[in-house]
Amino acid sequence: MKKEELTPNPWALIPLGVFLISYLAVSIAAGDFYKMPITVAFVLSSIVAIAMCKGNNLHNRIELFCKGAANANIMLMVIIFILAGAFAQTAKAMGAVDATVNLTLSILPGNILAAGIFLAACIISVSVGTSVGTIVALTPVAAGLAEQTGLPLALMAAVVVSGAMFGDNLSFISDTTIVATRTQGCKMADKFKTNFQIVMPFAILTTVFYIFSGSAAQTSFTGHEVQWLKVLPYIAVLAAAVLGVNVMLVLLGGTVLCGIIGLLLGSFDVWGWTTSMGAGINGMGELVIVTILAGGMLEMIRYNGGLAWIIQKTTAHITSRRGAEYSLACVVSFANLCTANNTIALIMAGPIAKEIAQKFKIAPNRAASLLDIFSCFVQGMIPYGAQLLMAASLSGVSPVHIMRYLYYPYLLGIGALLAITFGFPRKYARDVESAE
Repeated sequence: MKKEELTPNPWALIPLGVFLISYLAVSIAAGDFYKMPITVAFVLSSIVAIAMCKGNNLHNRIELFCKGAANANIMLMVIIFILAGAFAQTAKAMGAVDATVNLTLSILPGNILAAGIFLAACIISVSVGTSVGTIVALTPVAAGLAEQTGLPLALMAAVVVSGAMFGDNLSFISDTTIVATRTQGCKMADKFKTNFQIVMPFAILTTVFYIFSGSAAQTSFTGHEVQWLKVLPYIAVLAAAVLGVNVMLVLLGGTVLCGIIGLLLGSFDVWGWTTSMGAGINGMGELVIVTILAGGMLEMIRYNGGLAWIIQKTTAHITSRRGAEYSLACVVSFANLCTANNTIALIMAGPIAKEIAQKFKIAPNRAASLLDIFSCFVQGMIPYGAQLLMAASLSGVSPVHIMRYLYYPYLLGIGALLAITFGFPRKYARDVESAE
């Protein structure tokens, strides 16, 4: 198949600018992030994307937009969101959230609760390999803990997102790890060793920050007897995910298990169960709409050469290995901003990154690590990414409010920039230099 050639075009990025202005800038100016609904911002930017599309009549432009909106990856995310909504609401109605909150509070002291949830999210996401799955499982629990302890909802949601992005970056079964290693031609174990040395100090620092941020938690909670049967669905969901079961089967099985336990314990009847599932699915409506609109708009940006222009500009003046590594960071970061999906961004940027890495003798495992880190850094903090949208939907707070507490993604980006600047880990830099 002939490779699609796209002419670099900076004007193709205008729809992304329209979104950022209409959502972020307007919300900041109004002092209220609920003034401008994110769905309206995406409708405006999608209209601009269709209107300015090159070389097609209106019918063909709309078809192109729909092609992006109906992309297989977009539809897969939509199905996951629907199942996640059904599971989350059924678990809440059955009493699983309250039971899990009670169990957590009985184990973790209140003053390290936020840090404890962060570490739990790190472990789960590394085992599961999916940040969205981790967020679905833990955000309702984190929200319940916030209500019990007086901690900000946005903080607890951010704690879960931060831990989820830790695993998204490091897990052997994460899509980003698989794509990054395959595109750069290195072993997963080699990428993990390099990646781990760069990010671990900042994960520890994040834990310290969350200890201080969560120190204001109220410790007057009176524990109740743990209802292990109600906690079972979360244990089963996490165990199934760790064993590598498909995420859709995991969520569907979790919903069924919650329903059966709820019926046995009298938490609801059959119609109460179906009502809970319906409410959960309907609650994902905004997230589904945003995902579809984003897919269409970002396909228009790609088709019109916006991504090609970014790649061209970030690779035009490379003269050193360090500059090449900065270029890798820019390419995948901008691709992620334009696609709102770090796996897709890695697929698009990976082949270009490999050419740059080979030319400047950057070790494949180092290139894969930098690509994966920067993709997770961007994905973990953009308010229109699936992770923040999911956390916001399940916790009931604005994505922008959650961004205030996203310590790990920010430190992840800073750590990677420091690694490039100072050539850390030095072992791989020496290996590259000796190969010249």
